[in-house]
Amino acid sequence: MRALPAATAHRVPGAVRVVLCWVPGTAALGVLLACAAGIDPAASQASAGDGGASAPTVVSGRRSVMPAAAVPARRAATAFRAARPRIVPREAWLAPGTPEPPPARYAGRVEALFVHHTDSPNRYSCADAPRIIRSLHAGQAGSRKWDDIGYNFLVDRCGTLYEGRAGGAERPVVGAHTQGFNQGSAGVAAIGTFTAGTPVPRAMADAIAALAAWKLGLAGIDPRGSVPLVSSHDMSRFPAGTDAVLPTVAGHTDGYPTHCPGAALTARLPAIREAAARLQGR
Repeated sequence: MRALPAATAHRVPGAVRVVLCWVPGTAALGVLLACAAGIDPAASQASAGDGGASAPTVVSGRRSVMPAAAVPARRAATAFRAARPRIVPREAWLAPGTPEPPPARYAGRVEALFVHHTDSPNRYSCADAPRIIRSLHAGQAGSRKWDDIGYNFLVDRCGTLYEGRAGGAERPVVGAHTQGFNQGSAGVAAIGTFTAGTPVPRAMADAIAALAAWKLGLAGIDPRGSVPLVSSHDMSRFPAGTDAVLPTVAGHTDGYPTHCPGAALTARLPAIREAAARLQGR
């Protein structure tokens, strides 16, 4: 999960900066944690250098951790667009009578997809996924007074993709999932907990790959590449104003010092990137 953009972060209560992971429980919202705010107390002790950054230099008045040879992975035209996967609209899981969120904010385009996990139980019926998403929404937009659920998308263990944050699944909606790097990215949360040794369902990994292929393909982005993004928040791995080169399909931990999306799901990211590239015809 990732954190709020700079323009949004100031609206989040201070408590959100203390607890990062929220997870919907069977009945109680506060029992479990789900990585949504981009703030993980246990992981926040990690070194800022864990993101693979080199020593900072000054570029146009900003600190930069971009390696000299780093080149953004962009392809010009629409030759590598992939088919849109089936995405269940938010109206299918949203509770009746839920207040409309404020108008969505948009970036120019989506250049990176951040992968998260919700840190919730893995043994659930896929038919129960809408209820789990409602619980996440209630915890973020309700208890914590966020403007909406932070993730742009969610995926269950059966591979069903759900639209999360409002604004249009096909549009570059600025989410609240990866603190410092919400602008120009999208976030997808795998429903479950994927610490070391936890099996990642094949259907779930395939769905993430399909989403990455489609969403990044809208801008001609190679899922196997990297992209320069500017941090908007000092609480990310990179101080505000820093240029960082991140994978175009990244784990939450790449942008924020957290264990999310879990060691098992992180280990699957290389295969997910390759699968997404194949779906784009690369």
